[in-house]
Amino acid sequence: MIIPRDIHKEGQKSLLYLVLSLTGVGIIFGAAILILLERVVLKRITTLSEEVEVIGSQKNLALRVKESGQDEISNLSKSINGMLEQIEVGAKQLAVEQKKADRLLLNILPEPIAEQLKQSQDAIAEHFDEVTILFADIVGFTPLSAKLGPIELVNLLNRVFSTFDHFAERLGLEKIKTIGDAYMVAAGLPLPRRDHAEVIAEMAIAMQEAVAALREELKEDVKIRIGVNTGKVVAGVIGTHKFIYDLWGDSVNVASRMESSGEPGSIQVTASTYELMKAKYVLKYRGKVEVKGKGEMETYWLLGRRRQTKSRVRIKAALASTRR
Repeated sequence: MIIPRDIHKEGQKSLLYLVLSLTGVGIIFGAAILILLERVVLKRITTLSEEVEVIGSQKNLALRVKESGQDEISNLSKSINGMLEQIEVGAKQLAVEQKKADRLLLNILPEPIAEQLKQSQDAIAEHFDEVTILFADIVGFTPLSAKLGPIELVNLLNRVFSTFDHFAERLGLEKIKTIGDAYMVAAGLPLPRRDHAEVIAEMAIAMQEAVAALREELKEDVKIRIGVNTGKVVAGVIGTHKFIYDLWGDSVNVASRMESSGEPGSIQVTASTYELMKAKYVLKYRGKVEVKGKGEMETYWLLGRRRQTKSRVRIKAALASTRR
């Protein structure tokens, strides 16, 4: 007996339709999920990553990533912005401290030398064929110290040396150091210059005038004794602690002897310095002076200028602004 299978065929067909329908719905649902995931999650993560990469490449800590929504990705964006803000604040504070450190270093060392020390901690030494060196000592300061308190004494010395520093800065000189009430400055280093003797002459005359004004103000017998010499030196920085830019050589020793063998209120210069100054300045032959380690040396007194110079105009302005 043959039974018709139409019902069975219809059942199989319906089952096939059901499977196909479920497969289609699954594909559509999966595609929708992928699209939604791409728009809601993956695209935002990609955008966030690109924004962070831009901030890193531009090195601009003021930039921020976009924040949108209240989900985990938004929280991540807020965390990144918070981190960037902290880094920006820290970078600004670091920059301020770096500037302070640089200013402090430049108060101790010439700029070219400071830059070299930033690159290497090795000893620095340079040879200079012609430099003019000035040593100065305040005569009468020790008796004055007996009349003043410690704070008053230091304030007075600071006032005098600050005036000298101002002159040196205006003239482009290199202050080397102070020892007690002695002051040392040089011209022609760390960058060579042709007018090194002239600017030192202007410095010496200005120092005389500043101390003369102080003597008039205090009504005390305070004078300055100055010695100047020109010659070869070695300049640089040695050691690993408490750096100081210093000079070495016979020319330095002679300049120091010119000061110690001079007279209060006078500027004594060597013959080598005389040759460089005589065209623009009035000098008087002193004679031969016994110099320790050198024997007799011919020296001269620097008395003043032969004519007005641009340097003199700058010194007048510096002296006036310092007195104010």
